Amino acid sequence: MENYSLQTETPQSDGELGLPTPSCYGSLDLHLADCMDLMAKYPDGHFELAIVDPPYGIGEDGGTNRTSSVTQKNGKKLQCLDGGYEDKEWDKEPPPPEYFDELRRVSKHQIVWGINYYNVSWFGGRIVWDKVNDGADQSGAEIAYCSMNERVDMVRYMWRGMMQGVSVARGNVQQGNKKLNEKRIHPTQKPVKLYEWIFANYAEKGMKILDTHLGSMSSVIAAINAGMHITGCELDEDYYNDGIERVTRHLDQGVFQFSENPTPASCDMTDKDISDYQYDLLPSLNQTNGKA
Repeated sequence: MENYSLQTETPQSDGELGLPTPSCYGSLDLHLADCMDLMAKYPDGHFELAIVDPPYGIGEDGGTNRTSSVTQKNGKKLQCLDGGYEDKEWDKEPPPPEYFDELRRVSKHQIVWGINYYNVSWFGGRIVWDKVNDGADQSGAEIAYCSMNERVDMVRYMWRGMMQGVSVARGNVQQGNKKLNEKRIHPTQKPVKLYEWIFANYAEKGMKILDTHLGSMSSVIAAINAGMHITGCELDEDYYNDGIERVTRHLDQGVFQFSENPTPASCDMTDKDISDYQYDLLPSLNQTNGKA
């Protein structure tokens, strides 16, 4: 089992010098591991919120060519190229009941995407994500269970290949500059902006978050931006490595910088179980001085 751990920091003023004095803001603890093995390491109710996107069991695990074109408002056709994802066959069936039992054991609250695909009867609220992708051969919306209330909440954000929303507030408006689009690295990737909306509406800064199926690690990037302590795992080594690379690129944008001194991994595992490289994460001096 491999482990990637970071602590994120936010600046505080250091007297007249105006230098940043770090105070703990959040942390990342990411594992190449089976989710059942990882959850077994934690006591009951360890995480305040689990936000998970397990396999739905509908075969959306790559190998399907969805290259197509759509007509834009100006009459021009836009090619929507398939990502060319390898068929890894991980979405053949949903998780077993033991997974959901363990998830509810280690977390106080849960947001579970794909709840309509699972044979569970959980009383609580629902979150409906309208993907604004009318005409696609995929679902026009996705549904999540939410244990934190009993209502149905709606979020709209366009998500269809090259067609992505400007923001959650303007989710039905297509981003014109495709260079600003989020890069897709996973066949069932959810957008960072969706997770940012979830954190803004259902979590508080500093919460301990669990993601049992990291995939593209969109949840991790959103957790960095929101100041969360996120623990997660991914079973597929290719997805894990691509996700770590994506997170590292986000960190390298200048908002944060690595400290020189490694710190111990936060998960209680032996040296035989993991190869860890955990670093404190400090705010970039350029960012804190307004030069970013």
